[in-house]
Amino acid sequence: MTQALYKRVLLKISGEALMGDGEFGIDLPTVERVARQVKAAREMGVEVCLVVGGGNIFRGLSMAASGMERASADYMGMLATVMNALAVQNSLEALGVHTRVMSAIEMTSVCEPYIRRRALRHLEKGRVVIFAAGTGNPFFTTDTGAALRAAEMGCDALMKGTQVDGIYTADPKTDPDATRFDAISYHEVLARDLKVMDQAAISLTRENGIPIVVFSLKDGIEGALTGAGQHTVVGGSDSAQ
Repeated sequence: MTQALYKRVLLKISGEALMGDGEFGIDLPTVERVARQVKAAREMGVEVCLVVGGGNIFRGLSMAASGMERASADYMGMLATVMNALAVQNSLEALGVHTRVMSAIEMTSVCEPYIRRRALRHLEKGRVVIFAAGTGNPFFTTDTGAALRAAEMGCDALMKGTQVDGIYTADPKTDPDATRFDAISYHEVLARDLKVMDQAAISLTRENGIPIVVFSLKDGIEGALTGAGQHTVVGGSDSAQ
């Protein structure tokens, strides 16, 4: 088996990625496919933690734009991430992968409260940890929550699973001339305003020296972990196209 480049990673998945071909909610076959990818990473010896968005159930920014008070809308979005985290946990444990869901908002009937040292211990014991409810604060996205947890857990990389196989100069779905970057710097991502993650998340990863690896969930995580598959790495000061 090919050696993984990273010992511990945080996998960030958008809520929309769990919809499959639907327009709303959770598509169980899609969740199961993600769970199999996480299991494959564990079988490579990689310690894995996850952050899952909630946009397939509720989008706080959209509701705030429609007139809902922003903090309330964001808290509702956090609750949606807990629902997704429980769905992913169910699929992982059906595959025999020991999993813990830890929420930044306490709800002890369904998951553990987030405590950093306890989360680290779970990872050391080989469990997959799913971080839910973002940072626990409104006005922060799950991208920022993912960057924060990656730093707190001492992750070697933040893996972002998307619908395309990396970062492009433009949207490859609408621009046939768009070209993919093999590597790009944090600064260039911000300067080009590439919609990889929000600026706070990019800044957090840059300050902590955590590379962001963008790959396609359809291709699977194994190639991105070993460097063999198509993906883009955000990090360092130079970029190559």
